[in-house]
Amino acid sequence: MTNPPDPRPAPPSGPAPSGPATPSGRATERGNAAAPTEVGAMFDRISGVYDPLNLVISAFQEPRWRRRAVAFAGLKPGGRAIDVASGTGKVAADLHASARPGGEVLGVDISPGMIGIARRRFVGQAGLTFVVGDAMALPAEDDRFDAATIAFGMRNLPDYTRGFAEMARVVRPGGKVVCLEIARPRSRVARIMRWWFDRIVPLIGRVAGQGGAYAYLVRSVQSYPAPERIAEVMREAGLVGVRWIGMSGGIVTIHVGTVPPHDDDDVRRDRRRTAFALTGASHSGRHDTAATHDDVLGDETPW
Repeated sequence: MTNPPDPRPAPPSGPAPSGPATPSGRATERGNAAAPTEVGAMFDRISGVYDPLNLVISAFQEPRWRRRAVAFAGLKPGGRAIDVASGTGKVAADLHASARPGGEVLGVDISPGMIGIARRRFVGQAGLTFVVGDAMALPAEDDRFDAATIAFGMRNLPDYTRGFAEMARVVRPGGKVVCLEIARPRSRVARIMRWWFDRIVPLIGRVAGQGGAYAYLVRSVQSYPAPERIAEVMREAGLVGVRWIGMSGGIVTIHVGTVPPHDDDDVRRDRRRTAFALTGASHSGRHDTAATHDDVLGDETPW
């Protein structure tokens, strides 16, 4: 007598499927090698632990860095700003506080999970809006804002020049573009911070159940261009008067550029076309030229 056939499906013969893939954190000559959708999905997964881990891995310095970047935006009461890669909305909220009364701030992020947290956290604040959007094609018209900021987001973009050019596009002439980003410090004291970042941050991520995402964080910082090169990229994107400052021994930098006057619509289109064309240009990968004195705003003492 034979047994009846088993109606249950046979177990898969190959290895068990793994979880969602984490971007590598590597960079091309243009920017981050990962697709924006991959980066957005990763930030969706870590959105619930993002803020507390940010505090820990920055040795509780992140609020100070954020306040300094917002100050460089120079927003006045009644002013308007856009915060790109806005995450859970803290920079946008600080900008909004600077623009009161009557100001408007738009926070844009590719991660619905992060934007959801920002909307819940700042619900009911008139003039503070959060939307899901792409930094490569910002959902705003030309010359709309007095300032644009991006904090810890530029190294996640697939095209640094285009990212800065888009920020410049939506800011009025004379307005500021501000970039706060983690850097690779070169001072002796900063080597301790580099060791902490390279070795301890991935461990903290694993303890929080997000080891892959925080290993990505380390690799993306390692692949990010030096501050001198970022200043060049901002100029290539059409910004003028570019300056930068290192904070906490150089573990972070703040770059500031100004949107130049628009001579006419044709000049404006030519500037944007040139900036986007440069994103396809070949760079040697070496950025050994030191910043001139005019490039550096100054430095603060380490932690």
